[in-house]
Amino acid sequence: MNVQTLLNEHPFSGFQWRIFALCFFIVLLDGFDTSAIGYIAPHLMTEWGVSKPDLAPVLSAALFGLAAGALSAGPLADKLGRKVVLVGSVALFAAACLGSAFSPDLWTLTALRFVTGVGLGAAMPNAVTLMSEYCPDSRRATLTNAMFCGFPLGAAFGGFLAAWMIPLLGWRSVLMLGGVLPLILVVLLLWQLPESVRYMVAKGYPMERVRRVLLRIAGDSVKSVQRFVLTETAPESDAKSGIGVVLSAQYRVGSVMMWLAYFMGLVIFYALINWMPILFRDAGLDPKTGALVAALFPLGGGGAVFFGWLMERFNATRILAIG
Repeated sequence: MNVQTLLNEHPFSGFQWRIFALCFFIVLLDGFDTSAIGYIAPHLMTEWGVSKPDLAPVLSAALFGLAAGALSAGPLADKLGRKVVLVGSVALFAAACLGSAFSPDLWTLTALRFVTGVGLGAAMPNAVTLMSEYCPDSRRATLTNAMFCGFPLGAAFGGFLAAWMIPLLGWRSVLMLGGVLPLILVVLLLWQLPESVRYMVAKGYPMERVRRVLLRIAGDSVKSVQRFVLTETAPESDAKSGIGVVLSAQYRVGSVMMWLAYFMGLVIFYALINWMPILFRDAGLDPKTGALVAALFPLGGGGAVFFGWLMERFNATRILAIG
């Protein structure tokens, strides 16, 4: 039995919705922890007496960590499995964010934000990969985009919570929350998150382990199956590595254009989410109001669900260009 054919032909099960929920909360907390530093930045200036140029390293540290984590996560997940890397990356950014709450100075905070970023950068693409590998082809764009909406929602909730928590409990409380919640999530992931069934078939995992997962999706119809397979169309390239395929003549233009679009989107998003509270403070808004207004910006990310629906019905490239 072809695993992807089975996923395509059966209704989206409660088991798959559970995977959706777990991946949604991973990227939700990813968004919360990524944006948290921007919301507390005005309070760092007040408490530690630092200037805006002094804040640049601490605001950028997690983003450099994100890049490092994202670059390493793919090869690691292909070697160790999606679940292992996901659980490890969530545990890493949880521990580093919790440690950040006890930073005595700006340079300690900067170093811990870099480590936090490594975990955040490794978690996000693997959550997307795991979710997409449990989706039927016809609903993959909508479901994956809906799951990824957790990221902007987490960034937005970070602002709303920061506006309420910081006046009552101080800026360190935001980082504590950003560490404790993902630690709780790690326990749930260890207990409830399965390995990608497509990965298990591709890597030759024992039949019964694959069957146990598919029984929760397709029920008794897989009990008598003697062998699970995974067939995919080979890329039109003679390249020996993944990056070689991505940059081969067939895919080079599309790859570079997607990288450029994603790069510019992140430049705009992170520049604004990190610096907006400080700019509002300079404009005369009190920090609480500044955090609330800044939190409204990432809520627009909820439009990803609509774009996923459009991509499944029309030319996906044109939909991305419009976006």
